[in-house]
Amino acid sequence: MSNRLFQDARKFVEAAKNSYSEEAHLKAKNALSSAYANSTTAEKQQLQELQKELESLQ
Repeated sequence: MSNRLFQDARKFVEAAKNSYSEEAHLKAKNALSSAYANSTTAEKQQLQELQKELESLQ
């Protein structure tokens, strides 16, 4: 079974990358935080990469 929070985090980061909205960035940050707390080690590594992508947008 896949991690729903992880999938949501990827979706919100992708949406933030395609948006200039501060709200989209906040949703992505929150989703990353929630997913990180409930992820495997491999997922955490991927989430860190997504976090870096998000930070590079700001």
